[in-house]
Amino acid sequence: MKAVVSLNSGSSSIKFSLFAMEPGGSLQLAAGGKIEKIGIVPALKARRTDGTILLDRTWPDGAGLTHADLLADLFSWAMQHPLEGYEIAAIGHRIVHGGTEFSVPRRIDSELVDKLEALCPLAPLHQPHNLAAVRAITKLDPDLPQVACFDTAFHHDKPALASRFAIPRALHDQGIRRYGFHGLSYEYIARRLAAIDPALASGKVIAAHLGNGASLCAMAAGQSVDTTMGFTALDGLMMGSRSGSLDPGVVLHLMTQMGMGAKTIEDMLYRQSGLLGVSGISSDMRTLAASDAPEAKEAIDLFAWRVARDTGALAASLEGVDGIIFTAGIGENDAGMRSLIGRRLQWLGLEIDDRANAAGETLISAPESRIKALVIPTDEERMIAIHTLSLLQETAQ
Repeated sequence: MKAVVSLNSGSSSIKFSLFAMEPGGSLQLAAGGKIEKIGIVPALKARRTDGTILLDRTWPDGAGLTHADLLADLFSWAMQHPLEGYEIAAIGHRIVHGGTEFSVPRRIDSELVDKLEALCPLAPLHQPHNLAAVRAITKLDPDLPQVACFDTAFHHDKPALASRFAIPRALHDQGIRRYGFHGLSYEYIARRLAAIDPALASGKVIAAHLGNGASLCAMAAGQSVDTTMGFTALDGLMMGSRSGSLDPGVVLHLMTQMGMGAKTIEDMLYRQSGLLGVSGISSDMRTLAASDAPEAKEAIDLFAWRVARDTGALAASLEGVDGIIFTAGIGENDAGMRSLIGRRLQWLGLEIDDRANAAGETLISAPESRIKALVIPTDEERMIAIHTLSLLQETAQ
């Protein structure tokens, strides 16, 4: 049986999923896993959907191993240990930035890679690693079809005003604009919501992708209207180690008055800020929740405040809101954070059902709530596989 593989290559991890191409065109998850702690002590674990571990490996002396090195090991193992006879028909990649040109999935070739390479300065934490995975697979099997699925694509057709900064027009025309990210996650959530609650899906919804990277998206009838991330994935909400929105005057002050260079500032804003910077303890919400330190509590409260504040802004963009969707690591698993955010949004008419919230049910708003609140797990890897299969079928016709 043929299968599609989804690869989500990040700065310190590579997630992968294998989806069997069932008769009739449906996709069935067969196996998946993750290579994590890249650059430290890389560890790889792969398992079937029934929990059977297929591969469990660490590289104790592997701090210097690159994404390409680790993917080569994984690919070599996959070729020697075929998963129940599955033949890989194509690999789909999450590509964080598609710029102004790429709004739909594309078959990858050398020309496309060159164009995407030029966008690396717009997503320095992600794009180089996305492309490293593409190059690694190309080197291992040049004939294997690869598909680029863009995280910016879902926001590509949002209203023009929501794409503009108040800067000289010539700079906007050169591509300095608000793009938005987490698009594959929001696209999946829009699809799932349409299946779970079609009436709500046709209305005005704010989806909260809350994880180590975090953003909000305002959707009307399943289409992006506004989002908190902008020119880069640094904008908007505070995140695990990213600052989120920041007065640009702060950057100017750091440069002109404190003598900090661009690289130092970039490292601080991307890797030393957010929950980690405020708490001084960790970028992981679970670690902070378990801590008694006042700095940990302040980081948690600030995160909830920022989410609630920006939710209010997106409600204005939508001119009303019918529902809020929580998703991603924090959004799906942290009932305490959902409760904190819910309390700050009572003015919108949101009432959280404490029992349903604590139990992790899909619908967590109380019956008397004027707007609905749902928890819907995201699945970017499945969205990538859907796009990859669709493009394969189109090119086969």
